[in-house]
Amino acid sequence: MVVLAASIISKSGKALVSRQFVEMSQIRIEGLLAAFPKLVGTGKQHTYVETENVRYVYQPIEALYLLLVTNKQSNILEDLETLRLLSKLVPEYSPSLDEEGVCSAAFELIFSFDEVISLGHKESVTVTQVKQYCEMESHEEKLHKLVLQSKINETKDVMKRKASEIDKSKIEKNRGDKGGFMSISGSGSISSSFSEMGLSSGGGGGFGSGSGFGLGTDVESFSGKSKGRPPASATAPPKGLGMQLGKTQKTNQFLESLKAEGEVILENVKPSVGLAKAPILPTDPVTLTIEEKISVTLKRDGGLSNFDVQGTLSLQILNQEDGFIQVQIENVEHPGLSFKTHPNINKELFNHEHILGLKDPNRPFPTGQTSDASGAGLMKWRIQGMNEDSVPLTINCWPSVSGNETFVNIEYEASEMFDLQNVVISVPLPALRDPPSVRQVDGEWRYDPRNSLLEWSILLIDNSNRNGSMEFVVPPADSSAFFPINIRFTASNTFSDVKVTNVLPLRGGAPPKFAQRIQLVTENYQVI
Repeated sequence: MVVLAASIISKSGKALVSRQFVEMSQIRIEGLLAAFPKLVGTGKQHTYVETENVRYVYQPIEALYLLLVTNKQSNILEDLETLRLLSKLVPEYSPSLDEEGVCSAAFELIFSFDEVISLGHKESVTVTQVKQYCEMESHEEKLHKLVLQSKINETKDVMKRKASEIDKSKIEKNRGDKGGFMSISGSGSISSSFSEMGLSSGGGGGFGSGSGFGLGTDVESFSGKSKGRPPASATAPPKGLGMQLGKTQKTNQFLESLKAEGEVILENVKPSVGLAKAPILPTDPVTLTIEEKISVTLKRDGGLSNFDVQGTLSLQILNQEDGFIQVQIENVEHPGLSFKTHPNINKELFNHEHILGLKDPNRPFPTGQTSDASGAGLMKWRIQGMNEDSVPLTINCWPSVSGNETFVNIEYEASEMFDLQNVVISVPLPALRDPPSVRQVDGEWRYDPRNSLLEWSILLIDNSNRNGSMEFVVPPADSSAFFPINIRFTASNTFSDVKVTNVLPLRGGAPPKFAQRIQLVTENYQVI
């Protein structure tokens, strides 16, 4: 019960691409393929032909045949499913469905056939998975390219600094050469008198036309030419700078072409501007950050596969004298909610009074910057047993094929529990030659050709737009090509409703001012 060979042949029986999955001689497979066109009848709708030894399961592809050669004991339903999957893969790799296009993509087609059929048996894969396996993307390769690009950018910065130093030295040299005639007499009076001559309007003062130096006419003409113009050092850069400008123009054109293809390009930044990448520093003496991360996996046909909520409470203190404090929290009783405090926290105090304080009251909380941007972690919690009614955002995707087009309708429905911000819904697409045609969208959309993604973004989802939809059209594709759909968003409140109510000083005096930041973020939110 195996597939003997998968082939693409012409109407005359010429083998263009053939992949054998069992040991067969070349003469036998060529004979089987050459005999197939004689067995196919005309004017009849059928998908297979049987002989005494083998069964041909085939599908016409324009002027060609996509053909599976199996034994007669093979499951015909499974063979038809394999044939259907291969028929979707052929247009993905072949630029045109003719002999020339198939032959040019022969190796890619063979590799894709190998991913679908293993030792004559069909693998449980989709078109998207086969394309991903054939691309063979490597995380190590991407990391190597990023390191290489950073070295190139660093070399460019060094080159620019060196070029700037060379330009400055040339400018200084040109200044010295142009002012050489002023030092002929060896005294500073000529230089000062000449500058006064250049600033005077009438030219009668200083050296006159009858001076013994013979500079009157030359000086007047020189000052007249230089009126209203900046010095030569500012308007006449050295010739070497012109070549660098041309090189920069070519570099900019290359970067623009990469941006047009959807690549994210980071502009070169001088090392002195490195502070711009640093996180925003807190300005309040005490800052408490409450963050919950949700992981949700929804099924495309409805239902919930995974729903996990994990939260953290972090503390950041600027000054050491403000570290002798305790933090009082408030939370609503939630089924399935469990807390875990830091080992240095007094657990009895927390369990009885909901106060976070150190076991040793004479020891302050850590101050200054920590390895974590949000500060030192005090407490973690987790909520288990969440049901589908608590999901903040649900996505419904309906692909449907009509003629030579696939219409994809996507709608979202947001819960009234949260107002969602910066929502981005990333829909994978099959390999396209042209961007998808978006017919209707509530919000904004962007097509990423590099990763073959359609990103649907909504800035804010509140009571005014709890529901929204988008419709786009692509060439014919399998419905599984549009999954998994990944979702990102943030919110300003959490499931657990954990809040800091007060900061209590341990050494008397007024409690320090504190700021509280609460946010809900997505960690792994998708529809499969």
